Amino acid sequence: MKRRRFVQALVAIPAAAPLAAQPPAQAQTGNRGAAAADDPKLEVAAAENAADGVPSFFTPAQFSALRKVSDLLAPPIAGSPGALAAGAPEFLDFLMGKSDAARQAIYRAGLDGLDAHAKQQFNKPFADLDNSQADTLLASLRTPWTFEEPSDPVARFLRAAKSDVRTATANSPASSAGGRRFSGSGLYWYSLD
Repeated sequence: MKRRRFVQALVAIPAAAPLAAQPPAQAQTGNRGAAAADDPKLEVAAAENAADGVPSFFTPAQFSALRKVSDLLAPPIAGSPGALAAGAPEFLDFLMGKSDAARQAIYRAGLDGLDAHAKQQFNKPFADLDNSQADTLLASLRTPWTFEEPSDPVARFLRAAKSDVRTATANSPASSAGGRRFSGSGLYWYSLD
């Protein structure tokens, strides 16, 4: 067997020399040669950069109210993007679609409650309120924090949304590039492709 392998190696040496002398691009493309240079180059993009997300969990009225709340809780500050520019409402729509039923109920009840209070006090939906009107409905955010969950569904929602909106804003790609600093800044996870 040793002699057979020796002869095979001797025969392979003349064939290996021309392959080693080829430039790397030609060696990779094989017989195609210059035709490979004419192949189109496809640009690759992450899904969140290619198109806007379409809300799928919240109703249009709930999503409009969530956008308004997000804008009030995390506005643009000193040139850094706010919640709307960071896409926090779209992310929360995705997150709530994957969350447990109890968390989904908190968001739905809270957003519906905000709209009901806005229609009762100002005769228009929460999303259409100006900032001073909306501020009166967000009064529960100014109460001291306790370990007990608030009994009011709107207050319970606002407590959860305050944390979620800030976290989603701080960890977005727009905020990571823009320099907004909350406790979790820079922890944005890019999708694996």
